[in-house]
Amino acid sequence: MGMVLSLCTLSDATIDRVLADPPLIWRVVAPGDPEAYAEACARQGRRGCLAGLFGRKPAPAPAVPPPELQLGADEGLHTDLDKAWHGIHFLVTGTAWAGEPPLDFLVAGGRAVGAEDMGYGAARAFTASEVRAIDAAVRAISDEELERRYSPAAMKQADIYPDIWDRAGAEDNAREYAMGHVATLREFLADAARRGVGMIVYLS
Repeated sequence: MGMVLSLCTLSDATIDRVLADPPLIWRVVAPGDPEAYAEACARQGRRGCLAGLFGRKPAPAPAVPPPELQLGADEGLHTDLDKAWHGIHFLVTGTAWAGEPPLDFLVAGGRAVGAEDMGYGAARAFTASEVRAIDAAVRAISDEELERRYSPAAMKQADIYPDIWDRAGAEDNAREYAMGHVATLREFLADAARRGVGMIVYLS
């Protein structure tokens, strides 16, 4: 399985709505699972219940019908970077977990969507203006420069996920894997910027 990073377009208005009601994130990432919203609401209720501090079980949460969330034509467009996201972050920033905004967006930045766990933490939301800045910053780094920065030894030393970069005989395949997903990322960011929408980023 492993950690897969996904991106999804959302308008600023929808982002504001999701930030105000974090369980709504499930209406975006799992629109075919209406129970996911109710389950998230129940988890949110349990986190806020003080009764647990005194050993009492909270009352069962009532069923919560999922609210309507009509996405526009430019919203809900998904892509993922598979497990290449950490390698891409390293190529773009030269660091394992740091870097300067807006180029650190794969591991940091944006606004956390409540405490709702998407698998490996909360989703992070970036506005349309932030997406435009990210797109411009990524476009400013050529593929040739990213390939020049590709170093299996440095990526191994920095503990870049997944542990594939310095495998014997697999360097070219690993480089192609990373750069193939760079192309996916470039296409997604350019399209989102052109459409004038924001995005959410999450690990699952």
